Order: sequence, then structure tokens, then C-alpha cells
Amino acid sequence: MTFRPLDRAGIAARIARDIPEGWFVNLGIGIPTGVSDHVPNDREVIFHSENGVIGAGPAPDPDKIDPYLVNAGTQHITLRTGGSFVHHADSFVIARGGHLDLCVLGAFEVAENGDIANWARAPDEAVKQVGGAMDLAIGAKRLWVAMEHTTKGNGGSRIRQVCSYPLTAKGVVTRVYTDLAVLGIAPNGFLVLDMVDGMTPAELQDRSEAKLHWQ
Repeated sequence: MTFRPLDRAGIAARIARDIPEGWFVNLGIGIPTGVSDHVPNDREVIFHSENGVIGAGPAPDPDKIDPYLVNAGTQHITLRTGGSFVHHADSFVIARGGHLDLCVLGAFEVAENGDIANWARAPDEAVKQVGGAMDLAIGAKRLWVAMEHTTKGNGGSRIRQVCSYPLTAKGVVTRVYTDLAVLGIAPNGFLVLDMVDGMTPAELQDRSEAKLHWQ
């Protein structure tokens, strides 16, 4: 193998690179949480957390943790200048009402038509229900997914023709960021927008169950 997959922080940094100035963005649990760590202070991206935080910042240094300031995944965060807190009900009006420019969610699988499956079924998973993901998936103007391209156990593809897991939402994903590539969702399926250095189209297709298309 002549290419090096991105690590989880690398996926988050790749997503942060593509978020335009001024967007209002929600970050899901897992890889997406790290996106805010990679947005420079001189770029204005407003991060929303559905527990009622508007203007969430990156993770704090260990000696500067505020035990009362957490995101929806109960991870410690900071508050950027101008940030605020709102009632939980108001926060979900934001999530459901088309006010978010973007939501970034983790996933188990994404299908070529934009279906997403991202909720846990195993009894030892930290989050055991669909939760806010189903609201965010249909409420945001755009949905990007952050995930590893293949499963850890048997190397099975998460880039699917049809999802094998129960769906969180149908036909909502617009872009997928993995440790190997950036994929758009086009009328004819997955469109390859970018790949890690050194990877060939054949190698990427070999790790993808769905057929890939190139510009």
C-alpha cells in the first residue's frame, strides 16, 4: 500500500478546510466533534450544539476545563467570543427548522442515493438510539458525513449501494469524508472529489461496495 489513510483528526481537519466563512454548523458525536478544533480563530464559523450552545469553540486545554460547559455528547468544549446559550426547545427549533447551513454526522454506512445509517444497535454503545441525528439529518440545509471508509473488523465497505443497517434518514447526505476520499452524492451515485495522496482509483473502488464515478 503506497498511500496513508487519514486518522480521525485528519478527517476532521479535511472537513474544516471545506466549511465556508460564516456558516452555521452542527457537529455530531464522534469524528465530527473534532472539526471545531481545526477552524482557525480568524475564520467565523458558528458551531451549534443541540443541548443549547451557539458559538461552541474547540476542546479546552486540560487545565482550563469548565465542568458545566459541554456539547450534546457530554464532551468538554469552549465558547467562542459572542457565543450564547439557549433553551433546549429553542435549540431544537434551530436543528429542525432549516436554520443550519450544515450538519456533520458520523455514520456506519452511506448509500449511493444519500441514505444514512448512523445509529447504534450494540448494547455496549455509548448512544443507543437515533437521538438528535434524525432531526438534524432532515433539518439542516446540507448533511456531510465523517467516517472511516471500511469497517475495523473485516474491512467491509461503508460506501454502499444500499445500507444494511436501519436508516436514520433517506436521501439526505450531500458529501462523505472518509479516511481515504471525499465523495459527493450525484444523480448517478458517488462522485469522487478527492483522494489521499498515492491512492489509485482502482484501489479506492476495491474498498467501495458501490460503484464510484470520477469527474
